[in-house]
Amino acid sequence: MPFFDNQSRDDLRRVYIEAWRKRRAGLPIEPLEAQVADVIALHPEYHAALERGADALERDYTPEGGQSNPFLHMGLHLAVRDQIATDRPAGLRKAFESLAARLGAAHEAEHRIIECLAEAMWEAQRSGRPPDEAAYLQHVLRL
Repeated sequence: MPFFDNQSRDDLRRVYIEAWRKRRAGLPIEPLEAQVADVIALHPEYHAALERGADALERDYTPEGGQSNPFLHMGLHLAVRDQIATDRPAGLRKAFESLAARLGAAHEAEHRIIECLAEAMWEAQRSGRPPDEAAYLQHVLRL
């Protein structure tokens, strides 16, 4: 999602906080905010943190602290949804639909694909190369 390319960590977090505030208040919401709010709605475990606002902006979520980063997790949901919508890599949409049907839950299918995406991103970062879309898709297909 190119919208997120030039944003600082705090700017990105404000997008989530504001989208959730608008959704809860029943205010008009932009299409991208609606996508963000839809993902937030699926994660009640993050609602309180987003509703605290400033605390969510400043907090560091580290593995050493035993915490998962809610913004990273939700961002990966948005990335996977974008990949499914654009069918990139080619075949991902069909793989998602098959997995969601087998699991009986699109949200759970997204979580499984997120694990594959996170691994592909980690491997790309570790190797200093772009993500291997073919390997990523093969990992998803093995689900």
